Amino acid sequence: MADKYRSIKFSIEDRIGRISFARPPLNVFNIAMMREITDAINACVSERDMAAILFEAAPGARAFSAGVAVEEHVEETIYQMLDSFHGIFRALYQAGKPTLAVVDGAALGGGCELVAGCDIVIASERARFGQPEIKLGVFPPIAAILLPRIIGDKRARELILTGELIDAAEGLRLGLVNAVVPTAELEQKTTELLVKLRELSAPALEAAKRAIDMAGTAFESALTRVEDLYLNELMKTEDAREGIKAFMEKRKPAWKNR
Repeated sequence: MADKYRSIKFSIEDRIGRISFARPPLNVFNIAMMREITDAINACVSERDMAAILFEAAPGARAFSAGVAVEEHVEETIYQMLDSFHGIFRALYQAGKPTLAVVDGAALGGGCELVAGCDIVIASERARFGQPEIKLGVFPPIAAILLPRIIGDKRARELILTGELIDAAEGLRLGLVNAVVPTAELEQKTTELLVKLRELSAPALEAAKRAIDMAGTAFESALTRVEDLYLNELMKTEDAREGIKAFMEKRKPAWKNR
């Protein structure tokens, strides 16, 4: 299994599917990496006794994930990029397995969206969260759907519309994070939670998660509508192209507001 993946480490041990991001230093998600993540999630589906899927950064990384690769956010690859990223969430939604994110360091952009998409989040005191996409002239589709449900409409709008970053304590206060511990205690806290989940019935956990997911607007239909807006309206604007180009050229964007 190890030879199959280049950008992640994946294992299934004692009823837990563990997906570790191994693209240091910042675990930026490129198309190939996102497809590997989706493949690993799909591999978990057939494990009927699986208690949870866990996401974390592999040792040596400075971030949980700093987001999706901007260089693939260009006209030639934008469809594949968005499809690969959203494929992760579609796979998670269809799998119905409880999900955990263990965050030590930054979870920005797509990294923050993955955190929002997980059921339980454990963060270290040095974790940071944010959706800075607006500064590139675009917006985070998954966050636009999930953050209002998780942290409330007004605060979600503020984070998405300003690109503001928040620390772990604020993430806890808002409900984006379930627990904050010192980095040295992160593994212990994670182990304690996994012990609790392993004591429970996998079918019961899956049924409970699916019931919770039914409480909001249907995720799949909402994501389809947001993708259409993103690809067929936003990405046809000059400012979206300028924002991405300016980021790659390491300069301030010159917005034309069209």
